[in-house]
Amino acid sequence: MQWDLFCRVVDNFGDIGVCWRLAADLATRGEQVRLWVDDASALRWMAPTGAPGVHVMGWPASDVAVDPGDVVIEAFGCELPASFVGRMARRARAPVWINLEYLSAEGFVERAHRLPSPQTGGAGAGLTKHFFYPGFTPRTGGLIREPDLAARQRAFDGSAWLAAHRATVADGEQVVSLFCYENGTLPSLLDQFALRPTLLLATAGAAGHQVTALLGPGLRRGALRALVLPALSQREYDHLLWASDLNFVRGEDSFVRAQWAAKPFIWQIYPQHDAVHIAKLDAFLARHLAGTDAPWRAGLQRFSHAWNGVGPALPALPARTPWVVHAVRWRDSLQAQTDLVTQLLGFVAETR
Repeated sequence: MQWDLFCRVVDNFGDIGVCWRLAADLATRGEQVRLWVDDASALRWMAPTGAPGVHVMGWPASDVAVDPGDVVIEAFGCELPASFVGRMARRARAPVWINLEYLSAEGFVERAHRLPSPQTGGAGAGLTKHFFYPGFTPRTGGLIREPDLAARQRAFDGSAWLAAHRATVADGEQVVSLFCYENGTLPSLLDQFALRPTLLLATAGAAGHQVTALLGPGLRRGALRALVLPALSQREYDHLLWASDLNFVRGEDSFVRAQWAAKPFIWQIYPQHDAVHIAKLDAFLARHLAGTDAPWRAGLQRFSHAWNGVGPALPALPARTPWVVHAVRWRDSLQAQTDLVTQLLGFVAETR
């Protein structure tokens, strides 16, 4: 089928990161995708080789002489151009119109997933939009997971990848990846890492800038040494997560990929006004940590709150052994659920 996927880049490239993974996953399964985006600049490093079957299109400034595809996805409520919606309404067979929402572990997701929204006015009068919610339970839309992801991960050689990026690991050294927004507790985290042999791999952008400013040009403090990486493609970022012992991630795309990596991780959620994001963080932590040892769970919750700017000073990181076991168990539970693209394909077939 022909898919039209619309994406607006708000900031930090999270929207385009999710949309590119979605488009590329659809294309590997034989679908044709037009990705309409208002700022495609991040794709130069995020997806430098592109993907067969994905065509990047500039956001329409006016009407475009293009017949809408079989499926139209409005990512994260970005609001489609009225002229394109009008073309959808005039199509002999209306496309399946989907509003792909942000990922959340909150309870309303299961209730709102797949709900129809009949359009009674405007250019799309007579059409029906459907809400599609990614999530962590079988009653949601699931998570993006490419069919070959597990096989790629099993074949991955972390030591070779690190060596190729000038990150040879010394005996007894833990490897930590850092992808974060501006974070006021980062100095405390670096102090913790300085107390035990640690190789910190900071991503390009906010993480790399902060680490350089805090550690100075030598990028060292006590037993800590750091390396600022160049901008990584999405595939290479997966490799970074797989090669690390502990991953600090942010937003939505890296957050999901850290869970597939099955390694301990700390999430910095995208900050929102009135601390709305903390409720979303707590909803995930409650689901993610359900059934774990209560004292250990409380420690991870405290650390996550502090890393996200809530509560007292940054506490010590939780004990590693139960964390490693839980990360694999959680990944396995997610793998038992149907992935997002498979669910989208099934929903479209059902709706058409």
